[in-house]
Formats: sequence, structure tokens, C-alpha cells
Amino acid sequence: MSRADDIRANVAALEMRIAAACARAGRAREDVRLIAVSKTFPASDVDHAIAAGMTDVGENKVQEARDKKPSVTASARWHLIGHLQSNKSKDAVRIFDVIQTVDSVELAEKIARAAESAGKRQDVLLQVNIGREMQKSGAALEVVADLVRRIGAISAVRLQGLMAIPPAGEAEEMRPYFRELRAMRDDLGLAELSMGMTDDFEVAIEEGATIIRVGRAIFGSR
Repeated sequence: MSRADDIRANVAALEMRIAAACARAGRAREDVRLIAVSKTFPASDVDHAIAAGMTDVGENKVQEARDKKPSVTASARWHLIGHLQSNKSKDAVRIFDVIQTVDSVELAEKIARAAESAGKRQDVLLQVNIGREMQKSGAALEVVADLVRRIGAISAVRLQGLMAIPPAGEAEEMRPYFRELRAMRDDLGLAELSMGMTDDFEVAIEEGATIIRVGRAIFGSR
């Protein structure tokens, strides 16, 4: 089986699992956006994934996306899903359609300045440290509402919703975190909820995810 066939088969199997999770939750498949997380995989794999039906691509590092994206021949919507250093804001705005890992007003303002210079309005998500883990990026739960208000007032960025990476664990152990993030999103009146990866995306869908970030189930192990 060729690499293209392998990725196509993986995407088809993944789509069946997503559809089943949506059915269990009484949701439409169209309510969930699937992001193909291509970190460490070559541009040719991204092209194969897009050919298999993927419309969205996720990368963890600005530099890797900067090097890879020009070699991707097919069109997709690109998401930054890893930590963004503020000094790379200009590159991030140029490369990505969505920056999912904004976690401070200062970073949002740097992104906004870069977006203004580029003549665009940058879509962003606010990353929340839902597990209260010292080693992880993301806004503390206590300040999320204030950050949503302040970032939402910045004209050159468009705050779409919340994103989180819960603590490591089994899929069912993620459910309380996903549920808490959804309640927070609902209270704040935002649209998007980016949560769930290869090992737990089905639980995330059941708990209301509108965006899931899947790498291994599409591209295989790194």
C-alpha cells in the first residue's frame, strides 16, 4: 500500500469514528472540524491528507510550518496549535489562518500589530490551562473571563473560542476537563471549543468539541 493509500484509509477509518461519536452525542458531523496535525511529517504527507479530504492542517511550531507550508501544493486552513513565542508573532500571522494558543493580552496585542501590518484580521483561540498544570501554557481559569473581554476588544484579532490540552490520562479521565471547558465556553458566549486528540477525541466530541486535533490516527506514529 502506498503512503497516499495508507493515509486515505486512516482518514476513512477516522471519519467513521467521528461520525459514530457525533451520533452518540446527537450532533451533526458538520459540527466538528477535524484538524490533521502534521508535526514532524513531510509536506507530501500533508498533500496526501488534503487529497483524502482534510481541509485543516495543524502544526505545533512556527518554524516547522514556515519550512513545510511552501512545499504543500494543495490548499488548506492552517492552525498553530503549539506555544507561540511573542517574537514569532509576525511569522505566525503570515503563515497561519488560526492561532489557537493565545494565553495573554500581551501576546494578543503583538499578534494584532502583526495582523494590522499584514492587512488582515487574525482568528485566534484562547488557550486555557484546564488542568492547572504549572508546566503547561494557557491562561489560569480565574482570569479567563477577563482575558476574553480584553482580547475580544482588540480589533485586529477575532477571538473565536477556547482551546485546552488536559493532563495526560485515559480518555474517560478527560471527560470532566472537557465538560468544564465547555461550560466555560458557554458562559462566555463563544463559538469554538478546540479539545480532543487521537486518544480522546471521541469523548471530546461527546462533550461538545467543535474542533479536534488528530495526528497519529491520520499519519501514524512519529
